[in-house]
Amino acid sequence: MTDTLTLPTAAGRRVLIPLALAQFICSFAGSSMNVMINDISTDLHTTAQGVQVAITVFLLVMAALMIPGGKLTNRYGRKRCLMIGLTTYGIGAVLSAAAPGLGVLILGNSILEGVGTALLIPPVYILTTLLFTGTTNRARAFGAIMALGGIGAAAGPLIGGLLTTAISWRANFGFQVLVIVVIVFLTRNLKDPLPADPTQSFDTVGAVLSALGLVLVVTGILAADNNTWLMISLLVAGALVLGGFFRWITYCERSGREPLLSMDLFRNRVSNLGMVTQNIQWLVLMGASFTVGAYLQVVRGYSAIATGGVFTAATLGLLVSSLAAERLAKRFAQRTLIVAGFVVTVAGIVLLLTLVRAFNDVWAFTPGLLLVGLGLGGMLTPSVNVVQSSFPDSQQGEISGLSRSVSNLGSSLGTAIAGTILVSELTKNGYAAAMLALALIGLVGLGAAWLLPREAPPRRTEHIPVG
Repeated sequence: MTDTLTLPTAAGRRVLIPLALAQFICSFAGSSMNVMINDISTDLHTTAQGVQVAITVFLLVMAALMIPGGKLTNRYGRKRCLMIGLTTYGIGAVLSAAAPGLGVLILGNSILEGVGTALLIPPVYILTTLLFTGTTNRARAFGAIMALGGIGAAAGPLIGGLLTTAISWRANFGFQVLVIVVIVFLTRNLKDPLPADPTQSFDTVGAVLSALGLVLVVTGILAADNNTWLMISLLVAGALVLGGFFRWITYCERSGREPLLSMDLFRNRVSNLGMVTQNIQWLVLMGASFTVGAYLQVVRGYSAIATGGVFTAATLGLLVSSLAAERLAKRFAQRTLIVAGFVVTVAGIVLLLTLVRAFNDVWAFTPGLLLVGLGLGGMLTPSVNVVQSSFPDSQQGEISGLSRSVSNLGSSLGTAIAGTILVSELTKNGYAAAMLALALIGLVGLGAAWLLPREAPPRRTEHIPVG
């Protein structure tokens, strides 16, 4: 007997809560350190640039390993990969909380938490796609997950600032450990809707090439303020390696071997445009978060709690638009929501640029951050739905890994690009240059959203054996 798996409402909530919490804590980890720059650099005897490297490496490890992580779910099972990822993340958080220096912090936070995230996030999206059938149910589920993910990123500075001021920056990682324990407890009875396939091959060469290419590209951006020729060399090397990756997977398909990713994933115009919007959404969110956080602390001398408080506007905006996402999805096409989201977000960045240069008061950050939160919260879910719904269930492992990798690459690029511009000149001019760069990138995202079809094609469905 074959049928699609449909969850009752109560059972759906029991599954959705830990999956959404998993996305929340990973997004929280990527942004909460932005308000601890002074505290960490003082305690660990490092610099603002050293903390920027730790943040960027965490996001980069996620992006580099997300594609292999998505592929491994088919071989070892979604539930197993989720649990291994949670465990690895938890160990990294414990190590980070006890870090005596920057090196150990990078090992715990940047490496172990990054690897754990790459293993646990693809199962979150694959399980959501498989367990919630129907456009409305799936949109609601993705909406909840993306809302908590966006709130985690936006509220990270506020919660991190509170913990840092009240206890210590190390309490930020203790909080992450507690959330991981809760997720493990809530997922103990989670059932994997599809059996694992241990016989499925794994493309090691493709995994190494994809990860190495992404690492070289982001490292090249980080090197921009130190050595122009090194930056160019790394960017060129990264492009060549990624070119080699695409040649390799093409060769695998032609020779009948199982590639890390199917080239079919890159032939879908709607999905490609959707992934561009995803990448730029997270690039802008993390880039703005780092720029504002670093500027307030390093230039204006704000404390962690004061800096976190400034981000309340972004958190509120994102929360409001995320909660309205389901109602908006019933009234407007996904393309309309994404286009409108970019317009509002770019307007917010412009306000962050103009008001902050004109006024020294802290309230000057509020209107811009509020608009950024409103814009991003309204388009995160439609972008994910556009991509995930463009492929059948048999390709959800691949597209989920690719989609999350693209989003996390955006987060990494946002911190690297904005951070490199800002750290090179920690003044109002550096702040303005970083914000201008984010505004221009936001306009690129608007262009990609505008090219989306007015109605995305219906998702191709397949029957999933459940009994």
